[in-house]
This record gives sequence, structure tokens and C-alpha cells, in this order.
Amino acid sequence: MENHPPVRVERRPVSEQESRRANGPDWDRYADEYQSTHGEFLGDAGFVWGPEGFTEAEAGVLGDVADRDVLEVGSGAGQCSRWVRSRGGRAYGLDLSFRQLQHSRRIDAETGVCVPSVLGTATALPFADDSFDVVFSSFGALQFVSEIDAAVSETARVLRPGGRYAFSITHPTRWMFPDDPGVEGLTASQSYWDRTPYVEVDDATGVVSYVEHHRTLGDWVSLLAGAGFMITELLEPEWPEGHERVWGGWSGVRGRLTPGTALFGARLLPT
Repeated sequence: MENHPPVRVERRPVSEQESRRANGPDWDRYADEYQSTHGEFLGDAGFVWGPEGFTEAEAGVLGDVADRDVLEVGSGAGQCSRWVRSRGGRAYGLDLSFRQLQHSRRIDAETGVCVPSVLGTATALPFADDSFDVVFSSFGALQFVSEIDAAVSETARVLRPGGRYAFSITHPTRWMFPDDPGVEGLTASQSYWDRTPYVEVDDATGVVSYVEHHRTLGDWVSLLAGAGFMITELLEPEWPEGHERVWGGWSGVRGRLTPGTALFGARLLPT
């Protein structure tokens, strides 16, 4: 495991530019450790929606991806997009972290399943209008974006009418609890309605090194409806029996009692 520099935690407003400047380099620093620690669980061409191990094969929220143009926002090393390509979809990746995209190229070479990918941000997708049949994000991008309205609007712009949008995020109710996989993580300690971002600041430099943004379930419903989407699914995967993996604040101790992941599926309504 890598030694991370000491940080102090703050709760305060953060701009989109500050979020981007923090989270891109943070993922560059963390990418090697992330892929080493979680790569086997994710699979080189696997599609896992969250730490519970709930897969797209089980969820089916994207529908049939064969012969579809598919964009993964926050694609990391492209594992989910590679799964889509292995099932006949034309999947493309986008990520804020150059190092994660380097891992994607490595796995492309190892598997022979290549995911064309681009360095970019969810708030300014570098694609033409009506380019995709499906856009998805598996625990990628959305929680690290300040201007979430812009990100959802950009998704609607690049989707064709009737296109599918799906994403998984930390379940919003988890915001109330400490990010602790043990019993300490079961006691509510802050307000569900407090949307003040979580910020980590490098002690040595004073530079913001990590930002995460919170929205309530109601916020997400309003965001999607306001951008022209009809919600078709809201799944809350249960913790599987015998699944003992600990991933950050996710564990069987918490997962057997409270949801850790929310998975939204939606369809873009014709205008």
C-alpha cells in the first residue's frame, strides 16, 4: 500500500475548477494502488456496479448493448466498457485521470479487447450531439463533480432520444455516517440534508487534494427529471451472503444493515 501524505478534513463549498484540480491528480496518485487492490475483483472485462459485487449481468439496466454506441463516464481502466465491447457494443471511455487511462491501455493490450478512451470531464463531454445510445457511470465522475447540472445536461446532449442513462453512486443515506467499515460506521453523526462538500487538504502544501460532493435522493430525481429523463430503475443492492470483502467504508458489518450503493437507470424522453 502507498503512503499517502497527511491531510486535514474540511467541510466547505468548492468550485468545479477546484474539484477538478484536486480529483484528477488524486486519481493519478491512487490509480496504481487502486488497480492492484481492486483489479481482480473488478475483472479485466467485468462490469461491477459497486463494492457489493452487483453486476450488470444481474441488473440489466443498460438493456441489450449489442450494436449500440456506449459511453462510460469516469471509465478508469475501462473494465466495464470492455465488458460492453465483449458483448457487441461499441463502448468508449472518458476519465479525468491520465494514469487510469494508462492502465486501460495496459489491459487493452493484455486482453486484446480495446476501449478507445479520452482524457476529459463529465461537465464538458468532447462528443457531438446525439452520439450515443447508452451513457453510464459505475461509481465514476459524478460524486467528484461540483457542477452536477452541467454533467447531467451534457449526458442528455450526447444521448440520442430514447437513449439509456445509468449510474451508481454511494447511497446518499451513507452521508449521515462516518466512513468506517466497522460498528462505528453505523451511528449517524451528521445531517443527510447537509450538502456541504467533503474536502481533504494536503497538510504540507495547503492544496486541496480530494473533494466529494453529496446530493440527496430527491436531488437526483429532480436533476434527472429536469434534464428530460424518465427514471426507470432505482436499485439498492443488498450485501450478498458470504461476501466478506472490505472496500473503504463498505463491509458486511454495514452492508447487511444499510444500503451502500444506489443504482439509477433512466431513459431520455424525446423532445
